[in-house]
Amino acid sequence: MRLPYAPAEPATPDPETAEIYARIAARRRPRPLIPLDLFLGAIRTQTVVNQGLLELAVCRVAVLTGAVYEWNAHAPLALKGGVQPGELRAVRTLPSTVQGDIATAVEAVAQSGLTAQQKAIVRYADEMTQTVKVQDETFAQLQREGFSDREIVELTTGIACYNCVSRVLVALDVGENNAREMKSVDELVEALEQ
Repeated sequence: MRLPYAPAEPATPDPETAEIYARIAARRRPRPLIPLDLFLGAIRTQTVVNQGLLELAVCRVAVLTGAVYEWNAHAPLALKGGVQPGELRAVRTLPSTVQGDIATAVEAVAQSGLTAQQKAIVRYADEMTQTVKVQDETFAQLQREGFSDREIVELTTGIACYNCVSRVLVALDVGENNAREMKSVDELVEALEQ
């Protein structure tokens, strides 16, 4: 880590800050607080979006930005949320649908074995992460796949938030992960089975 982590206890006796710490600690119990807890809890846990799909979007952001820490933390959550190993493997290995040979990438997504909703999320995450601007057709695809307005807003917020997080994680080398490899899906499945 290039800068110190946030303290595990509030630095000031401010009651509002102490209350925030207490809520986060209660949510994480029995695990200890981690620095990102102060930022991301509600975005991941207070949404109506299927948690597996939301974690899949976070995993795609991690892949596109090279955020090893983010992948290693969220890929197991995607599996726990119902994403199948082959689907997670596809999210990790698919080429970008907005950079390079786009036609080939789009065809790879079409042939990937992902569900229609997952394909829509991959394309949406790719565009939000790499070009920021989302094409009308990509947005319409989310709507056709049955995502409500609220779910689209929550997906957008989640993807945007984890784009921010990945840039912090990689720039500051949080967890000293930049020189490490993302865990393989097989490793993640094995760890979950233990």
